[in-house]
Amino acid sequence: MKNNFRSGCPLASTLDIVGDKWSLLIVRDMLFQVKKTFKDFSTSPEGIAPGILSSRLKWLEENQLITKQKLPDNKKENIYLLTEKGIELAPIITEIILWSDKNLRGQNAEMFSIAEAGFHQDKSKFTEGIQKKYMAQVNRTVGKRI
Repeated sequence: MKNNFRSGCPLASTLDIVGDKWSLLIVRDMLFQVKKTFKDFSTSPEGIAPGILSSRLKWLEENQLITKQKLPDNKKENIYLLTEKGIELAPIITEIILWSDKNLRGQNAEMFSIAEAGFHQDKSKFTEGIQKKYMAQVNRTVGKRI
């Protein structure tokens, strides 16, 4: 893994890894919708182009936020799973969603209701629930903990 960080600032370093337009959306899809295949990601409403998706998946893998492996019962298809490092982005994604709901809802009439997604409860419990749900789904998919 190549370390091309712009500075020693922790925020800048994080943005060097996940600060592009697509990386956090891929992690969001993995955490909230348990997407795991290239085809799954390509159906997201944001419409990521296949070349960009491929590039971002490789980037996230190089930076150890996801792993690529084969399904136990289908050795042809790649699946992508979050690592612990990737799962730990859940609180950040939750905070961004809450900030957006508070500050951008008036500008985006199409914004989804966060209450319907479960955000009406305590945010730390919500985030922990998302992480546990993701881990349980991964365990069912690959039969082991990541």
